[in-house]
Amino acid sequence: MQIDISPQPIVSLIAGIMIFVMPKLLNYIVAGYLIIIGVLGLIQ
Repeated sequence: MQIDISPQPIVSLIAGIMIFVMPKLLNYIVAGYLIIIGVLGLIQ
């Protein structure tokens, strides 16, 4: 049995935890998240 996990939920989970732990990094985390999602969207 193979479990297929898409990267978007994992990236958003990590970003949410980082925002919760360090709220001052919100702008950088959101920007990084958007860049990663954009790149993943272009690749697929």
